[in-house]
Amino acid sequence: MLCFMLAIITPKRFTGTVRIPGSKSHTIRRLIIAAMAEGVSDIETPLDSLDARSCAAVCRALGADIEERRDIDPACPNPADAGGTKLAGWRVRGIGGGKTPALNAPLDVGNSGTTLFLALAVAALGDRPATFTGDEQIRRRSAGPLLAALSGLGVRVSSGENGCAPITVEGPWRGGRASLPCPTSQYLSAILLAAPLAPAGAVTEIDVPLLNERPYIELTLSYLDAQGIRYERAEDYSYFRIPGGAAYKPMNGPVPGDFSSAAFPGGAAAVGGGTVTLLGLDPADPQGDKGFFDILNQMGAEARWEQAGEWRLIVSRSGRLRGGEFDLNSCPDLLPIMAVLGAYADGETALVNAAHARIKETDRIAVMSKELGKLGALMRERSDGLIVRGGSLRGGRVDGHGDHRAAMSLAVAGLGAAGPVEIIGAEAADVTYPGFLELLDARCVWS
Repeated sequence: MLCFMLAIITPKRFTGTVRIPGSKSHTIRRLIIAAMAEGVSDIETPLDSLDARSCAAVCRALGADIEERRDIDPACPNPADAGGTKLAGWRVRGIGGGKTPALNAPLDVGNSGTTLFLALAVAALGDRPATFTGDEQIRRRSAGPLLAALSGLGVRVSSGENGCAPITVEGPWRGGRASLPCPTSQYLSAILLAAPLAPAGAVTEIDVPLLNERPYIELTLSYLDAQGIRYERAEDYSYFRIPGGAAYKPMNGPVPGDFSSAAFPGGAAAVGGGTVTLLGLDPADPQGDKGFFDILNQMGAEARWEQAGEWRLIVSRSGRLRGGEFDLNSCPDLLPIMAVLGAYADGETALVNAAHARIKETDRIAVMSKELGKLGALMRERSDGLIVRGGSLRGGRVDGHGDHRAAMSLAVAGLGAAGPVEIIGAEAADVTYPGFLELLDARCVWS
């Protein structure tokens, strides 16, 4: 029998100081690079979540040696950290050269789409078959365009229906020119990270007729730049040329805080009317979801940076939130929490140009429309987003659909509701933000 967590959120003002966990996007990229590098990498303050652990397990299976370093943390809210400790870092001894060992079992990425796509491409560098699988949601997420591009580069590929897991790839990576439409940026990031490790003389050329989530490509390119990797690109990112024969160097240093995760306590302050100070973020970081805090300012809340030893992002709201139209093409992961803010804002809030939010862990446009509707929100779906009529929400029971961002957004919605909000499947929050429900003083029971 399946068992689900029911989180009960009681309306309240959300205040305090919150240290934001490490970025999932940075953590997984650093793990992949360190696993493929020559030498030993020390990755400090990584995200310790289900997705990150899935990536570490896959990197180990591909041949990397990964050692955990843990620090004492008596207040650690994550029950998975037995003994009152927290993950302080990973020491990764990479395999070098992109050659992977023979694999006797499928590589299970859990719920991590980022791990699936990025690890899939680097595994395609090897000359032995590697099969990837994951949970039920992962087995519904298509890698079709990425697989077609890999096939055009000489890689053998096979998959389930519509390019979904289980997926098998086998090199060698011969290079060539392929077209790669990117409804998700992760397809292109996967190619960009793997192509430099192709054999010397193998040149990878990629035409990109469609690119969503461009800031995540800028994030990936920042890692190539830091590694001294040579590549050419069109100014509008519609074409890339990457020669093979390169090698990754060790990947050291702390992982920056996660702006995607920061949107939830930031949104909680805006909904609940309190003041929250967010630590661990860098205003110069290229993460696309950093734009959430500009949106908060446009909606009538206040998000301001201060520097006192380290950067502090302070979020508060004194008046009413205002609706507006917001283009989420570069940051579709914000759609669930933005739908919540729209439900509490005056007037209409239009969330547009985010059709790719339908191909995440769930169809987030449909899920948020359905679940916020149970709390009395007036929603209208568009093919590429949502129209939300602001007002007030009542209490009630909703379903997180196994989607971490939907579950956390619904928890934030409960802070401003007229009565308690119960969220079925709230344990999904641990995929990227262990401890978030505890921040909201949620009462959690298993049923």
